[in-house]
Amino acid sequence: MGDEDVIRRRLLIDGDGTGDDRRLNVLLKTLIKWCNSTDEKPEESKSTHDRMLAQLAQCEFAVTKSQLGAGMMAAELNSYESLSKILEKGIEAAKSNIEKSKSDLAQAKTVRKNRIEYDVLAKVISEQPDRKETLERLGTLKTDLSSLESTKQQLESRLALRKKQFHVLVTSIHQLQALLDETDETESISDDVDMKEVTIDS
Repeated sequence: MGDEDVIRRRLLIDGDGTGDDRRLNVLLKTLIKWCNSTDEKPEESKSTHDRMLAQLAQCEFAVTKSQLGAGMMAAELNSYESLSKILEKGIEAAKSNIEKSKSDLAQAKTVRKNRIEYDVLAKVISEQPDRKETLERLGTLKTDLSSLESTKQQLESRLALRKKQFHVLVTSIHQLQALLDETDETESISDDVDMKEVTIDS
């Protein structure tokens, strides 16, 4: 039989390995032996009695030790359960904080995006003239447009007058040309008549 087998058997016999079962068995055997021994001397009987009391004290000490150990383990178990609850609450709080942080991060991203768009729009707007200057320029353009319209009307009136004058001039030229043509014909006829008269006189 090897050492491991011996240790395994002792553990099986002793229960948890504290030797309680062995002590109880020894105490029981001693008690039975003490009760059955009637021919022992008083000194041996007292020695056996004292040995039983010592064994009983050891058993009581082991029981007390086991009870204290059980109480300590129960207290530790309660402590671990309390710690576990505290850890669970901490985990839940951490999860809640993480979710809140995610929400805050998303909101911060949205705010940052809006600020960037605002800066771009503000830059574009700043490059444009202000309302007062625009209104002044618009008023100036309207005045210029009105002046140009007036000038256009004047030019159109003048052009119409020039067209009429040109028409009159052309008409007059045609009339004068016709008159000159008639004068030339009259002179030609007169010359022909004079030539005939001269011929006749001759």
